[in-house]
Amino acid sequence: MQHDFLAIGDTTIDAFIRLKDARVHCDLNDEDCEICMRYGDKIPYEFVEVIPAVGNAANAAVSAARLGLNSALRAYVGDDADGAACYAALEKDKVDTSLMVKDPKNKTNYHYVLWYEVDRTILIKHEHYAYSFPALAEEPKWLYLSSMSEGDAAVTYHAEISKYLIEHPSVKLAFQPGTFQMRMGKEALKDIYARTEIFFCNKEEAQRILGSKSTDANELMQGIRALGPKIAVVTDGRKGSSIMTDDGAWHSPMYPDPKPPLQRTGAGDAAASTTVAYIILGLPPQEAMLRGLINSANVVQEIGAQRGLMPREKIEDWYAKRPADFAAVPL
Repeated sequence: MQHDFLAIGDTTIDAFIRLKDARVHCDLNDEDCEICMRYGDKIPYEFVEVIPAVGNAANAAVSAARLGLNSALRAYVGDDADGAACYAALEKDKVDTSLMVKDPKNKTNYHYVLWYEVDRTILIKHEHYAYSFPALAEEPKWLYLSSMSEGDAAVTYHAEISKYLIEHPSVKLAFQPGTFQMRMGKEALKDIYARTEIFFCNKEEAQRILGSKSTDANELMQGIRALGPKIAVVTDGRKGSSIMTDDGAWHSPMYPDPKPPLQRTGAGDAAASTTVAYIILGLPPQEAMLRGLINSANVVQEIGAQRGLMPREKIEDWYAKRPADFAAVPL
């Protein structure tokens, strides 16, 4: 069976630790914030909640599956209880796990999420798996490439992905780079950028990738598109998202929160993956972006990156009830 959506990247277990005794200190511009706790002391917390099979690529695969697409994930886990939990969670969401790999030489990724007020600080550790591109019986319609570990195996893996895309020109690529992929630099990933149909990052990440201090969304999206992506999406937190295609550029505000957010983990993954899913379903990119922002607004109402991901019917219901100013406005 042909996959509509094949996500490639790492998956992990997230342990959410709800902090009750901390402080946040920011610069005068209310940016560059730091979370502070007493040093060398016992810090109380409210509770811990462990959520399996998350991470950018896994979140995207679940998002696409809930929207009715034939979705699969290529990720590596350890041959351990945490890996088994990841398989079970993905299969419950009807994500095809046949392309995943159990690596007996490594553990399953396990991250700690320090959750204070509505935001989180994540302690990450990516295991170094022996990545390789799978043998695919049939071309997927789209690849969705996102965060994974760094190292020589990851470099080779990206070269294999590039080779596959060159040899299969009908396969489209969505690229939502993770921390280590941005560290690799645009030159090392130039073949990936050149084959990207749609690219997602936030404003600060665009500045880092381009080596730019510009805060203008148009300039940043033009810079990203100059690297090869046909469509560039740059988000700017609560200020909303912008998208640029060959046909123009648009900006949309965030969908208004139905109630104060519980936490913001997974908001970007929901917006990006839902946008791709709706493009696959036939919507113009700027209209697909609006659905992504709706899904994102619901994700922040739940713990973790996946519980709030909505099916298509619910997203369309929210869209039908949207405020008048929730629209993609030409830039």
